[in-house]
Amino acid sequence: MDLAAARSLFAAWLAPRLGGQARSTFDAWAEALAGGVDDGEFCVLLSRACRLAEQRPLKPNATECAAASELLVGLNPERWSELETMRVALVLARSDLNQQSGAAALEEAFRYADMGELCALYRSLAFLPDGARFAWRCGEGHRTNMVSVFEANALDTPYPATHLDDTALFQIVIKCLHLASPLWRLVGLDGRLNSDLARMALDLADERRSALRPVQPMLWLCLGQNGGQRAASSLALELKQGSVAGRRGAALGCGRAGLTEELELALLEEKELLVRDSLTKALSGHITQEMFAALETPDAITKENN
Repeated sequence: MDLAAARSLFAAWLAPRLGGQARSTFDAWAEALAGGVDDGEFCVLLSRACRLAEQRPLKPNATECAAASELLVGLNPERWSELETMRVALVLARSDLNQQSGAAALEEAFRYADMGELCALYRSLAFLPDGARFAWRCGEGHRTNMVSVFEANALDTPYPATHLDDTALFQIVIKCLHLASPLWRLVGLDGRLNSDLARMALDLADERRSALRPVQPMLWLCLGQNGGQRAASSLALELKQGSVAGRRGAALGCGRAGLTEELELALLEEKELLVRDSLTKALSGHITQEMFAALETPDAITKENN
C-alpha cells in the first residue's frame, strides 16, 4: 500500500467538504501526528475529529470512487461518512505505522474507541503496512454485536479476504446472513468459495426451513459450483416455494451452479416478473457476487426473516 498516495487521496476527499478553519485544524493535527504524539493524544485527536467533520455520508462521486479502486482494488467508500474519512486520514498521518509503536497506538485507540471511532479504525486496516499483523484485530471486529462496526470491518474492503483464513472468513459470511448484512459487499468472496462454505450454507438453509423461517436470499451466493446434488436439490426447492426474493436469489444461485435445466423449467412456470428477470439473467451468463445487489431490498432483507 502506497501510504503517501492514500494520504493524498483522503486529503483530496476532505478538502471540498470542510470549512476553511476545519481544514486548517485538520492539517495541523495531521502534521502533529506525523511528527509523533503519545498514545493518549492520538486517541484524543481521533475523538475530537467530530468537531471538524460531520457524520453525514461522504457521497463520493464517480471520479472519487474510481480513484479509491485504483488505490486499493475492492475499496468502496460509498458507505463511508465524512467523519470516518477524517479519522482514517488521521490514522494514516502517523509516520510510524510500520513500527511497533504505531501498532501499539492503534491498539490503544481500539481499546477506548466509541462506536464511530471503531468504524473508522476498522476501515483503516486495509491501508496499514504489513497488514497481516492486524488479522487478529479484524477477527475481533467480526465478533462485535454492533452492526455498523461489524460491517465497517467486514464489507467494502479487501482486508478480510486478503488476510483471514477460511475459518475466520466463513464466520463473517454466516454472521452476515444472520444479521441480514448485504453479503454481496464482502469483497473477494467469489474467490474463496469452496465445499466447506457450501456445506455451512446448506446446513443453515435446512435449519431455517426446519424452523419454518425463510432462507436468506443472499445465502445462495455462498455455493458457486460447490455442494453437488444437495445444493441442486435445495436450490430447486427454493425456486418452487421461496418468497419472491428467495426465488430471485435461488435463480442467481442456479446460474452460478450451472443448473440450466432447473432454470429453464422454473422460467416456464414462473409468473412473477422480478423472478422471471432473475431467471433470465441467470441463464444468460456469468453471475458474479455483485449481481446479488439486486436482492438488497425490503422484500429480500427484513428483520422478520431473521
